[in-house]
Order: sequence, then C-alpha cells, then structure tokens
Amino acid sequence: MPIASGHDLAGPRPRRTRSTKAIPAEIDPALTDKALAIHARLCPVYGCPIPYFHSLDPLSELVSSLLSHRTRNAESGRAFKALRAHYPDWEAMLTAPVGEIEATIAGVTWPELKAPRLQAILATVRARHGSLTLDFLRDMTVDEARAWLEAIPGVGPKTSAAVLSFSVLRMPALPVDSHHHRVAQRTGLIGPRIDVGPAHPLLRAQLPADWSAQALYDNHEVLMLHGQHVCHHRNPACGRCVLLDLCPEGQARTGGGGTIREP
Repeated sequence: MPIASGHDLAGPRPRRTRSTKAIPAEIDPALTDKALAIHARLCPVYGCPIPYFHSLDPLSELVSSLLSHRTRNAESGRAFKALRAHYPDWEAMLTAPVGEIEATIAGVTWPELKAPRLQAILATVRARHGSLTLDFLRDMTVDEARAWLEAIPGVGPKTSAAVLSFSVLRMPALPVDSHHHRVAQRTGLIGPRIDVGPAHPLLRAQLPADWSAQALYDNHEVLMLHGQHVCHHRNPACGRCVLLDLCPEGQARTGGGGTIREP
C-alpha cells in the first residue's frame, strides 16, 4: 500500500455534509430500502467497520487516486512509493522533467499521460490556492470541497470523493468505482445507462444523510469487494451471492432458483 503520512486532525469542526444541489429531486423510498438492505447483507460478509487502507494527507491522496485510474492497486501503490522515494515533496515533482516522472511511474497504465497530468493538476492546485496543499478542504462542506476539486481539469467525481473519504480528512463522501457501479446496476439501484460519474449523487442520496464517513466508506468498500469477489464483470457467481433475491439480473441469470441456467 502507499506510504502513510501524518496529519494533525485536532479540533474537528462540525459541518454540513451535503447541499441540496447534490441531491436528485426525488428519491424512490424503495431504492433507499434496497440500498440499506444490500448494505446490511454485505457488511457481515466483508467485516464492517472496514479499516481504512491508508492515511495520506489529501494532496498525496489526490496523487495516489490519479495513479490508480485503470490500474491495479499493486501497480499504482508501487508507483506512488516510487514517487515518494524519488522526490522529497510534491513541489519537487512539480518542477521535475516530465520524462523523469513518466519513468518513475512506468508500471501504471498510460504513464505517458499521467505524468504530465499530475504536474498540471499540482500546478492548478498551487495556482488556485496559493500553495501546494489541500488541507484547507477540511473547512468546507463535502459538496464545496468536491466542487473545488472537480473544477480542476482531470479530476472527476470518483477522484474527488476518494480524496475526501480515503485521506486523513475522513469526510463523508461516497466514492463509486467500476466494481461498486456494476453491483449497483445489477441490483437495480441505478439504471443500466447510468455511468459511473452520474451514479455518485444517486447512490449517495439513497443512503441516510447523517451517515458518518466510516459508514459511507463501508458502503463503498462492501459493494466494491462484492464486485471483485462475487459479482464479476464476466461470469458473476450468482449461485453463491447473498444478494441474489435482491438482484434482478441475478434472478434472470439463475431463473430465480439460485442456479445458473444453461444458455
């Protein structure tokens, strides 16, 4: 995993977790019930509360998240550690030759694109804030912080939520990755044409507004883990899925009896 870095969390401030502009106009109560039922089924399977996998400052989490796009965790973790070892701080990476950065992160997918993008995003953070840090996000609401991040070219909903949720900020944001998204689609929490980005506010709004950062992190993790271990992209293991009776696609695949039908 990426190297953890310390950060002072003393004196947390209460904050509003969401604003109305992030919430769809109407949420079907049946979908909320289903989302809560899915969470309740999966938590015992995957062991909620799930420990956070690292404790990076938010700027480092941004770098880590950008490296992870379309890349396996092991490779992106190695690339992050390589950057940490090669550069004393992110300021040094900002002024480094782009080819040097590309060589350092060679194990990730598309290093030739990610190297200049990392530099551009770090430069934008410094230009907009005046210094190379994202610690100030702790004083914003979740929606304000996500809007600030997503105004940076190359930063989308998944990355902004990851920065707020996974970093030491521990803010109540819900990331949605491809595994999480697949389980949500197959169980009918979102429609088949809803992409990962637009799924973020829909899936967040189905969960209680007062859920803690840990509860939202657990929700993301259990759906992600279920997608990795059971609800595979190809050949999902519907016959051993604890969500089968809640999953329209699983019911169709098994004929409603828990056994995969022959084609």
